[in-house]
Amino acid sequence: MTVQSRLPLTAAETALVDQFGAQFGSLPGNAEVVKLRDRAIQAIKENGLPTRRVEAWHYTDLRRLLAKLPGYAPSGEAQDPERIVDGAARLVLRNGKVAATESVESLTVRSMSDALRADVSGVTMNDHGVHDATGLINSAFVTDGFVINVESGAKIAKPVELQSLHEGGQVHVRNSVTIGEGASVTVFDRHAGSDTDVLETAVTELKLRKGAEALWVTIQETGDAATHLSQMNVTLEEDAKLTLFIVNLSGKVVRQEINGDVVGEGADLTFRAVNLIGDDAHCDITLSLGHLVPNTTSTETVRNVVTGKAQGVFQGQIRVDRIAQKTDAQMACNTLLLSDDAGFSTKPELEIFADDVVCAHGATVAEIDEDHLFYLMARGISEKTARGLLIKAFVTEIVEELENEPLIEALEARIDRWLEVHA
Repeated sequence: MTVQSRLPLTAAETALVDQFGAQFGSLPGNAEVVKLRDRAIQAIKENGLPTRRVEAWHYTDLRRLLAKLPGYAPSGEAQDPERIVDGAARLVLRNGKVAATESVESLTVRSMSDALRADVSGVTMNDHGVHDATGLINSAFVTDGFVINVESGAKIAKPVELQSLHEGGQVHVRNSVTIGEGASVTVFDRHAGSDTDVLETAVTELKLRKGAEALWVTIQETGDAATHLSQMNVTLEEDAKLTLFIVNLSGKVVRQEINGDVVGEGADLTFRAVNLIGDDAHCDITLSLGHLVPNTTSTETVRNVVTGKAQGVFQGQIRVDRIAQKTDAQMACNTLLLSDDAGFSTKPELEIFADDVVCAHGATVAEIDEDHLFYLMARGISEKTARGLLIKAFVTEIVEELENEPLIEALEARIDRWLEVHA
């Protein structure tokens, strides 16, 4: 029998262990949280960061990509950006700590640091195993975030904008959000910072109770030197409806994980993502969705634009339990490659144990259609402008599904700025 020896810790892995020892005394939490933090850092110490040998990380070798760690402390004061849309209520995390909250009727907010010190009821810090790098790093180092509850039956018209703003160093935040029975809310989950080197981990636990509805839009616009590791754990109860929309606009290394369980009949998940990946960035969206009861639906559509020497990844797994008859699940991933050095890896999976379902997946990778480009240029449009128009049409097709004009305008303005640089 051949026993595989443990790899020595890299500089980044060693730094994580050392920084935990240095910061341990200042991290919030009661005795139970302390045990969870210890267990998390011990898993990192014993197993290191995941490599290509770990199937879930096969296309994102974090051990190689996270070769070194920025210092723990921020390098400056994070700046306040304008709101995504006028009138949104802001809940602000600045360099990993609560900085501002604006009250919203029927919505209660508590700081995560206070929740961790007091108790862990309603706050989940369980990881997904020894190779759950995002969950383990976050559990070890989480400093703050928000615990949010939307009252049952509340119809919150004002969007809520969660801001995680940073200026260098490390940021480890966690949010726990529960949307009560029959309630509805729109949330903008925004991550922003300068081009200063930063490591951000962000974990969100989102629960939709019976009949709840939510639009959740994640806008990732960290600096071009940032490492952004995020995880969203979603539970949908009976007749709950969630539209989850992710937009990636920047970052050096980006990994976003969505783990979903559909546990109530009549529940529906609509997942959309736009990934704009340029220069030598690496961007990975990994989705795992379980349909665990009958009569549920989901659609997943991902649009990617990749240029320069950038690399992109989409791993999408749909699991249909044996009792989950009448499941309807559709998944598609479409990619435009704008340079010969760019690449995109797609791994769609269906695990179906029921026999009365409608499930399908598909993926395409293509370049800009030369006939379409010629058509526009023949009408006096410059090549750069024509390419930009075609790319924008490719991604905004799903942006316009949002049916929220101020939000659509805000997202399209960001897409336009990216195209000015990369198209």
